[in-house]
Amino acid sequence: MLRRSLNCAVLPVVAALTVMYGGSSAQAEEIPKAPGHRLVTHYDGSPSAAVPLPGEAPPQHPFLAPNGRSGMHSDAAGSATSPWSGPLGKNPKVTSEKIAALGGECATATFDSAGRLVTVCGTFSGFKVKLLEPRTLATLAEYQLPQRSSTVEAITSLDFAKIFKDTSGGAYFYLDNQDRAVLADSRQHILRLGHSWHADESGGSWKFTVEDDWDLTGQVPHDCVTWTNLWPSGTCDPVTSVMPDWNGRIWWVTRQGRVGTVDPATDRIRSVQLRGEEIQNSFSVAEDGVSIVSDHALYSFRAAADGTPEVQWRQTYDRGTASKPGSVNQGSGTTPDLFGQNYVAITDNADDRMNVLVYKRGMDVPADRRLVCKVPVFGSGASTTDNSLITWGNSIVVENNYGYENPTTLLLGKSVVGGVARIDVRADGSGCDTVWESAIRAPSVVPKLSTANGLLYFYEKEPNVWGIDAWYLTAVDFRTGERRWRQLTGTGPLYDNNWAPITLGPDGTAYVGVFNGIVAVRDS
Repeated sequence: MLRRSLNCAVLPVVAALTVMYGGSSAQAEEIPKAPGHRLVTHYDGSPSAAVPLPGEAPPQHPFLAPNGRSGMHSDAAGSATSPWSGPLGKNPKVTSEKIAALGGECATATFDSAGRLVTVCGTFSGFKVKLLEPRTLATLAEYQLPQRSSTVEAITSLDFAKIFKDTSGGAYFYLDNQDRAVLADSRQHILRLGHSWHADESGGSWKFTVEDDWDLTGQVPHDCVTWTNLWPSGTCDPVTSVMPDWNGRIWWVTRQGRVGTVDPATDRIRSVQLRGEEIQNSFSVAEDGVSIVSDHALYSFRAAADGTPEVQWRQTYDRGTASKPGSVNQGSGTTPDLFGQNYVAITDNADDRMNVLVYKRGMDVPADRRLVCKVPVFGSGASTTDNSLITWGNSIVVENNYGYENPTTLLLGKSVVGGVARIDVRADGSGCDTVWESAIRAPSVVPKLSTANGLLYFYEKEPNVWGIDAWYLTAVDFRTGERRWRQLTGTGPLYDNNWAPITLGPDGTAYVGVFNGIVAVRDS
């Protein structure tokens, strides 16, 4: 499963030093490029014209920041779309920010009401909530989160796969309608963090402040590995994601299948457990309920009067016989997408070929009529995804992550089999059709669609016979599947995005979280 190399053997030693001696750079600096940067093409294609897509945007959630600004999947529906244009490929300029000596990936990026980035960056000493200036990427403020158990386990066992399979600790956070970051840390606490300017004698500075702290340990087992508890005898169940419902309750899920709520007005916490099931992905919310996918089934939940989660309906899917290279666990790798005429879409984990599944939502839909279509995608024996789908109108875009495990997987010019496909639900709801397929190789990125210009954005890496690891921001025509242009961001494993998304900023910049920090691409 995990491809070993000399670099992989060295990583644990460097990581241990990082934890002991500190990993943050003294000064802001760009992410280093690996040798070979001058030997690969820097730009392919030609600038695109903006051709907006017709259609209706997902509903604006009343407790989230505006659509496109609020979280990893752009909005409450999980559409992975942005209402503004990304770069069009007009002499693109690339900048980057190195966050730590090793690691430092800034995964989810959100934007406050003034356009500043609020992000969470993973370092070996713990995740950091950061406020970044959008043009220079300079850090304006940061808040240190506790170190994850998986990091301690990885260092003590010299097995870094533990880190790359862990989706907990704050990576799935959201920005609310008051510019506050809401996340679950590795202590099983939900924090609500505000940021503000504090004046002082030297002029002042930005600071994060914990406005609320909800302790879930009364509901969630928390005997976790730490440096002072290396051999716990109990159970540790990390919280993977949080999202608000339409009434303002904060919903949360854990790796071991717990689903819970926090009522911010009363601080009341309620939960249930899906026994024998795992939840490794985020979830989506609409007025009709909360859509959650486990490694066994797709669920729709609602809250009872006291906040206890209740199942409205449950739909099993083909979870296959094992996890695949490119999957976190044996199950769907997608966050549910809520779109079109009351549809919800996920992928399965079928053994030969993964399928895109579209279901009808609603309490009144008979179980045997809930499935709208089941469409196999990509090649036999080589298809999986661990990323959100993109949905707009009745269209779905899916990418193939088969073969990607972590940044060591693609060293020395290797890549994945790749593939991207667009599938449309028929207007009458009688089934689905494949509109186009592309050979784009996007190993692990959460892609995005700009509805303002009609371009899909991927993070691409092709095989290289010289062993050069070149990473590109790639723009693809949503209507045809044709690559329009691509811009080199950097070379080497430090530019591997390692499951982080592309995020389109309100000023037209495309941001990509990469292993060593964050990259920005914007038109000159």
